[in-house]
Amino acid sequence: MNNFDMNQLMGMISKMDKKELEKGMKQFSSMLSEKDKETIMKQFNGANFRKYL
Repeated sequence: MNNFDMNQLMGMISKMDKKELEKGMKQFSSMLSEKDKETIMKQFNGANFRKYL
């Protein structure tokens, strides 16, 4: 997952409806407020973002 690029991000966003996008952005913002890389990755992997990839 270290090579996550903008094309993947845009593809993921394009598959979401507005409510999913707003929820995902809030959740993603919360994850990024963490200081520990491992915690961020655990939250990301458990957040169901992969279903949009």
